[in-house]
Amino acid sequence: MRSAILKTALCAALTAGLLTPPAQAATRPATFPLPAGFQPEGIEIGPGPYAYLGSRATGDIYRADLRTGQGKIISKGPGTQSLGLKTDDRGRLFVAGGNAGDARVVDLRTGAVIKSYRLATGTAFVNDVLLFRGAAWITDSANPVLYKLPLGRHGKLPRQAETIPLTGAIQYATGTNANGIAPTPDRRNLLIVQSNTGKLFKADPGSGVTTEVDLGGESLVNGDGLLLRGRTLYVVQNRLNTVAVVRMSVDGSSGRVVDRLTDDRFDVPSTVAAFGGRLYLPNARFTTPPAPDTPYDVVSVKARR
Repeated sequence: MRSAILKTALCAALTAGLLTPPAQAATRPATFPLPAGFQPEGIEIGPGPYAYLGSRATGDIYRADLRTGQGKIISKGPGTQSLGLKTDDRGRLFVAGGNAGDARVVDLRTGAVIKSYRLATGTAFVNDVLLFRGAAWITDSANPVLYKLPLGRHGKLPRQAETIPLTGAIQYATGTNANGIAPTPDRRNLLIVQSNTGKLFKADPGSGVTTEVDLGGESLVNGDGLLLRGRTLYVVQNRLNTVAVVRMSVDGSSGRVVDRLTDDRFDVPSTVAAFGGRLYLPNARFTTPPAPDTPYDVVSVKARR
């Protein structure tokens, strides 16, 4: 009787799309194409088996079904960049606007822009975004600051962003500075990778004071997107075609590089998201001159912990 009930419940879950049949999961494409000329940068996965990608050419948002690799543009961009992306449980996508110096929040159902934020008026490179402790946190690779969008009751969006100066150990220099952002394993502070120096920093979200994470002499140069799973931090080193696997201390003060993932399909991947035991990385192809017909894709590799 119990087995019959379980079988009925399993069938209902499969029909509703709450579970993926094993055969279907096994045939998920390991690589899938993006529109020609798309120039991807950011990726976010979920809710469900859907990946969202932003174009640094037009700002378009593309949604792909990980079960089939097929997708479509769900939100037309403003003609400026869409870089870091994060979704919340209210059907919203937070988008970092790159050299436009802005950010926006997109309705995943309609593709409409719910709200836009002017973050900087001069030179800026608004790069990556993290949802953490009731706020959206956004890095700027050109200015030593964090932008904070504090969310109110029921996720209410703020009228404007707060700017928190980054002080302490991090020192901005020529090139791409603060880039990817993730929480520390204890969820008390932030981790930020500095692309041009290869350093990783822990930042106090209240004060913006940073301390350098002890990596035992290892470098994360060209560090781009970050992904934390448990105490494992994945760091995409874009032009090195490598993902560093870092085992972090609980408080994020130190880390040890335990592996580096490479794959022949990597062509300057920019960032990473996870689904079903695999890592998904968009090939940004920064070293390939972009043209309207330049091909782009997303590749997946097995996650290691």
